[in-house]
Amino acid sequence: MDNQDITAEEMQEETPSLLATEEDSGSSRRIVIGLVIATLVFLGLIVLGIWALTLPTTDTARVRDIFIIFMALESLLLGFVLIILIIQIARLTNLLQNEVKPILESTNETVNTLRGTTTFLSDNLAQPVIKLNEYLAAMTKMMSLVGLTRKRDKK
Repeated sequence: MDNQDITAEEMQEETPSLLATEEDSGSSRRIVIGLVIATLVFLGLIVLGIWALTLPTTDTARVRDIFIIFMALESLLLGFVLIILIIQIARLTNLLQNEVKPILESTNETVNTLRGTTTFLSDNLAQPVIKLNEYLAAMTKMMSLVGLTRKRDKK
């Protein structure tokens, strides 16, 4: 099929995948730009706060109290995030114990069954066939040495 033979339907089928790729790159670009802007705003606020504290009319006790309040709110937020993290770890542990462990046990049981089947087939099928071939080869060789069989003409 040449590139000129591509139908309109095939082009429409390929277009969504291209659009999805462009949307993914556009959304990641927006995230990076948002993070850069947030970092710049945060740095600007820090510089503004340091500048405001160096003014002679600034009441540093009030700034200290506001900072303590923000630190308390941050510690509450960190506590909440830690609780969510502990819940997620508990859910992961539960998933591993109740979903993954039975799958692994079933897989282990299947492997043991296959190992037993392989051993059984080896002992009861492969070894007797090999021994029979050994005996037939030995008997054929002995008969050819004694002269009971004719040599075949290869044509």
